[in-house]
Amino acid sequence: MPSLCVRCILLAACLALGACASSTPTGESTGEFFDNSMITAKIKSRLIDDPMTGIFRIKVNTFKGVVQLSGIVHSDDEKSRAEVIAYSVDGVKKVENSLEVTPTR
Repeated sequence: MPSLCVRCILLAACLALGACASSTPTGESTGEFFDNSMITAKIKSRLIDDPMTGIFRIKVNTFKGVVQLSGIVHSDDEKSRAEVIAYSVDGVKKVENSLEVTPTR
């Protein structure tokens, strides 16, 4: 039978690994973090490749499958297009479109 010290170390290791693997309302598991990073990267790539949104600075953040778009675009069409692009990526549960429309002069 392992000593008390060894059992304490094993218990601490199990708790630490369990904390890394599970998510909380304000945190992500390792898998969720990876998935959200992939969603963000795919959306950014598609925004850059799109002729309507590619020249604008649009910030993309993803947390638990919810995508937050922020930054400035020059028309409502560009704002809508960015949202459509975000929704086109697998794993996106919701898009919060906080893009500001500032028409060019």
